[in-house]
Amino acid sequence: MPCEIERKYHIARYPEAEFAANQLKVVAVKQIDQTYLALTDAEEIRIRKIVDSENGRTTYTHTFKKGQGLSREEIEVEISEAIYEQLLNMSGAVPLTKTRTIATDGSLSVEIDVYDQYALQVVEVEFASEEAALGFEPPDWFGREIEPGEEKSNKKLWKDLQA
Repeated sequence: MPCEIERKYHIARYPEAEFAANQLKVVAVKQIDQTYLALTDAEEIRIRKIVDSENGRTTYTHTFKKGQGLSREEIEVEISEAIYEQLLNMSGAVPLTKTRTIATDGSLSVEIDVYDQYALQVVEVEFASEEAALGFEPPDWFGREIEPGEEKSNKKLWKDLQA
């Protein structure tokens, strides 16, 4: 099963200066609606509607993740709009919505999420290996690392919306 190795951080300050100085360049901006269909401490099944802000193209995904912490198993497949709508309607859930800016400094790719329903900004970095993830030194604009199970995780934020 494919593996996702990532670290997530609160943003200490949005990297406007890095963008202005071309130290960080925008690769893409996407609007994401994320809904969980099943959740346990160790597994999750979710669907997403992803709209590319540059070209307006919309894609839909179905994702299964297993595990906790730095490295998790992940299977993500593209689904049709009809299947997405059917699953969303059957769930009766409110999607967690966010704007994701994908950026790079030439060697590092980051995903900056700004949430619509919360005053929250998060940055995520994916790695090719656990060694690379453990050796990563975050830039000064990154804030405190988000630990697995923390109250600001996507799963917990989404659960709060359902109340």
